[in-house]
Amino acid sequence: MLLSILADAAKEYLIDINGECQINALSQDSREKKEGALFFCVRGSRFDAHDFAEDAIKNGAVALVVERKLEHINVPQVIVSDVRAAMGLMASKFFGDPASKLKIVGITGTKGKTTTSYFVKSILDAAGIKNGVIGTTGSIVGDEKLEAKLTTPDPIDLHRMLSYMFKMGAEVVCMEVSAHAIDMKRITGIQFEAACYTNFSQDHLDYFDNMQTYFDTKKRFITSEQVKNLAINADDKSSDTIMSELKVPFSSYGISANADIFARDIEINDEGVSFMLSLWNEQWYPVHINMMGTFNVYNSLAATAISLILGIKPEFIVKGIENVRVVPGRAEVLETSTPYKVILDYSHSPAALENILRAVKSFTKHNLILLFGCGGDRDHQKRPIMGNIAGKLADFTIITSDNPRTEEPMKIIREIEDGIKSTEGKYVLIENRREAIRYALEISKEGDVVILAGKGDETYQEIQGQKHYFNEKNIVSEILYEKKQSKQVSGNA
Repeated sequence: MLLSILADAAKEYLIDINGECQINALSQDSREKKEGALFFCVRGSRFDAHDFAEDAIKNGAVALVVERKLEHINVPQVIVSDVRAAMGLMASKFFGDPASKLKIVGITGTKGKTTTSYFVKSILDAAGIKNGVIGTTGSIVGDEKLEAKLTTPDPIDLHRMLSYMFKMGAEVVCMEVSAHAIDMKRITGIQFEAACYTNFSQDHLDYFDNMQTYFDTKKRFITSEQVKNLAINADDKSSDTIMSELKVPFSSYGISANADIFARDIEINDEGVSFMLSLWNEQWYPVHINMMGTFNVYNSLAATAISLILGIKPEFIVKGIENVRVVPGRAEVLETSTPYKVILDYSHSPAALENILRAVKSFTKHNLILLFGCGGDRDHQKRPIMGNIAGKLADFTIITSDNPRTEEPMKIIREIEDGIKSTEGKYVLIENRREAIRYALEISKEGDVVILAGKGDETYQEIQGQKHYFNEKNIVSEILYEKKQSKQVSGNA
């Protein structure tokens, strides 16, 4: 594709273009070897890719998109006012404007994005509509699972993925829209047939500095002209502000508020949740979710509201909700064949941790044992808050390492401990996460429930810039197998 054609796709940001050439690939990583690539010089918080333009050219780039002209570089340059925004529009053009050929659903909010997207996928499957999902646990189209690097991919990967999904026959794509993605303009130029606002609570303050900035970022997306229709959680206290500013059709959902779509007669046990689903107080349907917690009632209601916007019939909605058995790493009960339960959950924010603890506590017959840590190089403020929540709700807490990244693990653990000290909660500190899991399984007895919180279905632990293989499902299986073998050996001795 000609450079001038790509530049024209971002004409609202275009300042100048000097030169013409054929573009065969797109890149924003100067280390990538891509012949005939257009390289986007993105300015980040730590690095400015303008400084690496010559490296990109050595690796095959034949043109640049820049915010300032780079002298002494003899390749065509497209000068724009905003490289990030231009990249989304140019990537869309390069891959054939795939978003315009699909119905795109965007889910934003602090919690529930992943599970809601899985409910939507299951509903679409039940209705016989080919679809794709893009989110934290990876991308899915049909039965094909693809790895994810980010909750919402960078524009080049995103439009490449949308193009692939369209070629595979998808009609609808449901994607998680993170606040980071909104702020970094990864979704610029995409029109959303439906968007959903799930909730708002503390998270990501390492990036957004304060809660108001974090909230305003999410609000900017859902009140923008990119969104045609909205589903919104009427029970979340932040929603009133949003609904007062909406200029597009919207459907509200909830449990306690006067919502268009709501749940009543909720019954919760360790096998799941049953409730009556009401649509505009006119149609009623009995629903059973095969997952625990009131929060999953909200997730299913969000998916219901989205699906109704898409024109899906209620019978397919109910069937789709009930077909979901597990969402990877989201309140996932592991197969352990033990007299106690082991639950894997991604909860890594205060509200999410409180949600899973309250949900599990309601059916725990004996002790609720919690294992968790907090990520390094992220929001420091939430660490003592999460420690305090753990101390109040868990019977016993094992504070351990999560993804410490470049921080010292024990520094993070001590900050969590500051919060749990203010409670009467019993706890222990074990830095090595594998050994912490081993300890949790060793002390568990019949009727206990163990929650491994924070990492969900991640398959790595990030320490000092290196990602080490760390799959908690496998680790639990390995430890239980070792315990079984040890018992057999001692029994034969």
